[in-house]
Formats: sequence, structure tokens, C-alpha cells
Amino acid sequence: MDHKEVIQRITAQKQLPNLRFKIKEKVEAFTKHLFYTLFDRDTAVEKNLNDLAYDFKELGELVCWEPGKPCIEIWEGYCRKLPHLLEKINLDAVAIASNDPAANSVEEVYLSYPGFYAIAVYRLSHELYKMGLPLVPRLMTEYAHKMTGTDINPGAQIGDSFFIDHATGVVIGETTVIKNNVKIYQGVTLGALYVERELRNVKRHPTIEDGVTIYANATILGGATTIGANSIIGGNAWLTSSVPANSFVTHSPTIKIKNIAQ
Repeated sequence: MDHKEVIQRITAQKQLPNLRFKIKEKVEAFTKHLFYTLFDRDTAVEKNLNDLAYDFKELGELVCWEPGKPCIEIWEGYCRKLPHLLEKINLDAVAIASNDPAANSVEEVYLSYPGFYAIAVYRLSHELYKMGLPLVPRLMTEYAHKMTGTDINPGAQIGDSFFIDHATGVVIGETTVIKNNVKIYQGVTLGALYVERELRNVKRHPTIEDGVTIYANATILGGATTIGANSIIGGNAWLTSSVPANSFVTHSPTIKIKNIAQ
């Protein structure tokens, strides 16, 4: 196979006309720019919102390739929602600072907590998800996933004052519902019982009621599974059915004493 044939065969395989990796790069830059605009003291709001509007216009032209589905007008509506989103994100930061004895200040939460960053990007992407903007919300949360090791689908519904401690390895699926004042720890999975394409529009991830705490590496699966309010789910627990409010669920380890040769 000569060089010309190699080029032809590679080119022939590039069959997706809208697959442009610059979309991913632009979404990552947009996400970082938006985060700075909302939180960084030295980033001017007015100027940078104008710059973000231009960035969003470029993104809209790249991702809204289906005829009759323009995206440009979404930006103004999204901007109007940013103050409310900022209030919700600030509640998350306060919840983390109030619950974690290792947190020395709210500023420390904003600057160094991967769980906070993942939650903030989720909230910013979720609003775009609800507006029907294709691809961008998922790429925003995938950027946060890459940065923090926390995978929150933008379709999840998450209430106020959410706290993820340590964060690495957390997975929250698309149809998960999390109510207010919930705390989860590293390695927690809120997932589906199984994956099939026909479940696309079906609730397949659990519901977590108010005030629940879920400790490290617990796995909770299934769209019909509800964790009742104020329950505590211990580390490494595996649940595929609902538990009532005020439950205390633990994983009991098997303990054996080693035989030590004398």
C-alpha cells in the first residue's frame, strides 16, 4: 500500500461530516471562561459576558447542524438564568465548607475542591441541557470529569446544598434525582441496573431524597430505587431496591482469623 492509497483509505473512513474535535476544545475553553467570569474576583463580568456571547455563537454554529434547529437565541435566556444558578452554586460551596472539618474557608472550597468544581459545571451545563442545546452540556461535564474524576451527567436533577467529598470516582447517571442537602463520598455510583438503547427515555437511575448521606464506594442502581429521606448508606453497600426514610444500611464484612504457623 503506497502513501497515496493510505491517505485515500483514511479519508474514506472519515464519514461523519459534523465530527470536529475543535468543538470539544471550544467547549472546554468556554467552560473555563464561564467559570472565571462567575467566580474570579479579577475577571470583569460585563466584558467577559460579551466575550462569552461571541464564543457561544461560534459553538452554536458548530453543534446546531440539524436543519430548523438554531441555537444562537439560547444565549440571552441562559444569561438571565446565571444569577439564579450562581446562588445555587454558592449554596453548594457553603454546604461543603459547613460540613467538612478539613475546609478552612469557603475560598478554599472554590479553589481546591474537585467535588465543588464538578457540581458547579454540572449546574451550568444542566440549564443548557434543559434548553435543548445539543452536545455542549455533555462536553462541559466531560471536561469536569477529566479535571476531577467525577462524572455527573448534565441530565441529572440535583437539589440545593449538594456536597461531594473527595469526589474521585463518583458517577451520577442521566435520570438520577437528588433532593436537597445530600452528601456523598468518593466512589459512589448512582447508576442503571442494565444498559439498553430502548431505555433511552425511561427513568433508569435512582432517586435520593432529602438529607441522605452515602458513604464511599456505595452502589445504588435502578430507576425504581428510592433512598428515603435522612437515610445513611454505608460504604461498599450495594442496593437495587428502595429503602424507607431514616434507614441505616451497612455492608457487613466477612472477618476470618488467619492461621499462623507456630
